Parts: sequence; structure tokens; C-alpha cells
Amino acid sequence: MLVTIATFSFPHEAYIARMRLEAMDIPSFLADEHTVGVYWLYSNAIGGVRLQVPAAFAAQAQKALNEPVEITSIPDTEIEIEPEPAVCPYCGGVLGQPYTAGKRIAFAIWAFFTTPLWPIRQVCKCTVCGKTTKYPLR
Repeated sequence: MLVTIATFSFPHEAYIARMRLEAMDIPSFLADEHTVGVYWLYSNAIGGVRLQVPAAFAAQAQKALNEPVEITSIPDTEIEIEPEPAVCPYCGGVLGQPYTAGKRIAFAIWAFFTTPLWPIRQVCKCTVCGKTTKYPLR
């Protein structure tokens, strides 16, 4: 026989409690999780999502849910990966920051003809030879 030990308004809240019980090897089940997941406005009408356990585990499960959760911090191990600089296909130099080419001409054409007839594209300018290249490089 299953005993309801907690009710929740949304399925994600019930999943968190269920995973906490299963981490302590307490079998648990969720009732009406799919109904509330699809028709969330029915949650109050049907009593929400019910977390149920076998009657033999009810006291242990109630105690497990009422205990405060210890949050362990993850050690600060950030790894900074610097991206490789883009290389100019013409001279092998380093490309600068990408920018949008053709904005001024496109705006002027749009102002006179009220339709965009000029292509706008992302390009990078080489810091060595000064040539522009499409961005992103492929």
C-alpha cells in the first residue's frame, strides 16, 4: 500500500523530492505527474502531484524530506581556454575584430528605394596586409 507523504503544485518540485528519497534508497512514486504536467491549471483541482512511498518507508521518507540539505561547494577550478587567433588566408597574419561591412551603403539604398538591395556581411580585416575576409572563417 502506498502512502502520500507530500504534495506539490508542479512536477519539477516533486522530482527533486523524489530524487532525494531515491538517493537514500527509499522507493518512491509520483501520482498525477503527467496530468499536472500537461494541464497545469488542474493542479489545485486534483490535489497536485503526490509523492508516495510504501507504508513501511513512510516515517523514514518523512524524516528525510524534513532534514535540511547540505550544499557542498564545488572547488574553484576554472580553466581558461584562449581561442586561437584567426589567421588571414592571404598572408598568414592575425585577423582583427569582426565588423559588419556595407551598412552605410545599405542604409542609403534603403532610404532612397525603401528596400534593402545591398548585402550586409560580417568581415574581418587583416592587421598585416589590410585585406578583408568573410567571418566566420570556414
